Amino acid sequence: MTVTFVRRLILLTVSLALFVSVVAEARGANSNAGTSGFSFLKINIGARAVGMGGAFTGLADDETALYYNPAGIASLEGDHYIAGYHNYFTDLQNGFVGYLHEVRYGTVVGAYISYLDYGDFTKTDEDGNVLGEFGGGDMLIGVSAATTRGENYRFGASLKFIYEKLDEYSATGVALDLGARYNTFRGRYTAGLAIQNLGFQLSSLGQEKDDLPLTVRGGGSATPKGLPMTFSGDVILPVDNDINFAVGAEYFELKPLYLRVGWNSFGSNYRADGSDDSLAGLSFGAGFDLKKMHIAYAVTLAADLGESHRVTLTGGI
Repeated sequence: MTVTFVRRLILLTVSLALFVSVVAEARGANSNAGTSGFSFLKINIGARAVGMGGAFTGLADDETALYYNPAGIASLEGDHYIAGYHNYFTDLQNGFVGYLHEVRYGTVVGAYISYLDYGDFTKTDEDGNVLGEFGGGDMLIGVSAATTRGENYRFGASLKFIYEKLDEYSATGVALDLGARYNTFRGRYTAGLAIQNLGFQLSSLGQEKDDLPLTVRGGGSATPKGLPMTFSGDVILPVDNDINFAVGAEYFELKPLYLRVGWNSFGSNYRADGSDDSLAGLSFGAGFDLKKMHIAYAVTLAADLGESHRVTLTGGI
């Protein structure tokens, strides 16, 4: 059954990859990267996941599954919370909070809020006269549900309402995330597939409505017997950019201390023309269990843009 499932997952991922590639080519997306609306939806969350390069679609075994693959929340028992802060580039501030409740064994529901604060800007007229300041930001409110089928399969979905504001202008949208996850009986090997941001804008900042950053993610993880490490890998297929790859590892021999490292090929987008910074896209992280709480930190190297730092608290209630 495991081999059959993996074959089907690979076939489905390849099919979706071809679909996304055709759509992207038709729109000329690769030559106009980042043209989708609500681009903050593509910001990875969670210090643990980011410390592993964002390769979390197949692993998806903690509260950050709300973002990477909603099917993964079905593996959580009891009630859980997540609270994260992200010091983004150029002093942008990003945060994520969520709550998860186990309705019954194998069925979990959740709600979460994510935001991105642009900070303050100086407003001027056409002649350069200062008129004051203005701000802007993005916010997402989501609800999720996931359930277990048999011992190995989990399926989930998230419905998201999106709001964006810049000065007196605003935009809104709705989106749907869908996910599936498979794990072996002992959980040492997992595979997952997620489709993010299926939706549309209800209103826009300008005259024309933008497409949402539709993304297909496929990935897996392995925790080899006798080795105190988990390895993960993702293939990420955005409509508005080239294919990305992410890999990561977590070392847990020192529990309650965890060490993490990862790499995401999207890091090449952080380099300015002519830059040869080969470390762009690398991430490092650490975590510590404190009673029912897990405290995680991660730093991402972003070449000419500097560094990006995350701190996340997760745990059971």
